[in-house]
Amino acid sequence: MDTKKILAAYKKQGARIETKTRVKLKGKSDFSLWYTPGVGVASLHLAAHPEDARKMSVKKNSVVVVSDGSAVLGLGNIGPYGALPVMEGKALIFKVKADIDAWPIVLDTHDPEEIIKTVKAIAPAFGGINLEDIAAPQCFEIERRLVEELDIPVMHDDQHGTAIVVLAGLTNAAKVVKKDMKKLKVVVSGAGAAGTAVAKLLVAAGIRDVVVLDRAGVIHTGRAGLNAHKAELAALTNPRKVAGDLAEAMRGADAFVGVSGKGVLGPEHVKIMASRGIVFALANPDPEILPEPAKRAGATVVATGRSDFPNQINNALVFPGIFRGALDKGVKKITEATKLRAARALAALVAKPSPAKIIPDLLDPRVTKAVARAVR
Repeated sequence: MDTKKILAAYKKQGARIETKTRVKLKGKSDFSLWYTPGVGVASLHLAAHPEDARKMSVKKNSVVVVSDGSAVLGLGNIGPYGALPVMEGKALIFKVKADIDAWPIVLDTHDPEEIIKTVKAIAPAFGGINLEDIAAPQCFEIERRLVEELDIPVMHDDQHGTAIVVLAGLTNAAKVVKKDMKKLKVVVSGAGAAGTAVAKLLVAAGIRDVVVLDRAGVIHTGRAGLNAHKAELAALTNPRKVAGDLAEAMRGADAFVGVSGKGVLGPEHVKIMASRGIVFALANPDPEILPEPAKRAGATVVATGRSDFPNQINNALVFPGIFRGALDKGVKKITEATKLRAARALAALVAKPSPAKIIPDLLDPRVTKAVARAVR
């Protein structure tokens, strides 16, 4: 798209979301009921019975979308103002896809303790917390603490939204290439937020042979200098003890999942995969490899994160339904079992998977409802 046209559209539009009233203020009796003195009755009741906040306030249907701007899309650490358009866009999708009122909150700090403290402080007004574009490894501890310390659902979408859609797509891709999903040899390029969550969910789904790489190469238990989260990954993955670079990992692999960067995967890597290879090149806006070179090199199924190619692996297929289901049923935690159910529900919407169709379209009206039912 044309950069000048995009900026002109944003400047002309201004805010893409707004608040609207759900009651009328036509006369003094309305003011008396919905503000003073009537509001005092509601306030005293909630002070004594905070559990009723979901019935009596915006908490019933609200999510806060929180970011510190440290890992925005593929743009890196561009701070709170850089993150704001993305968080507002996320709030827009929440409303359009799931009729959830979402507020974009960008924080001018990268300190994990400050982020945790701030989110906990504002949590009473919201029914769920959607963490977004917070860099690894800080994002792992921030999410873990908030999940433990709050009684509303908390999900870092970069991690778990990505992982759920990848698992759904891989489920159907395995059907296309006529391979047992649980016996696939899967290579995950990228050990940040998304790559870590993808690897963990694939293992939870029963895929034993998952090999993860970071910039230094294959992560394995014998590699020195691993931080805590990569040491955990090493213990959980790579049962064949593969070591070395991407070429070593790709030899005989059935599937590649890229959440790393432009051009990481070459045709030479695809050629040494097992027959009927699966390539998910999800780096945005420029994938690890483009679909046509991947297919020419021998890949049968190719997916990207982009809307201009078939098989778009996009978080927007997941997060509206996850929170819709959680809000409707008062779910307090998004568990591993929830994620697995959501992936199965998403995959099931494609009745006859094909190389060009392994995942539902973003505009498919069935998606949010199916994922919400899986949560419930």
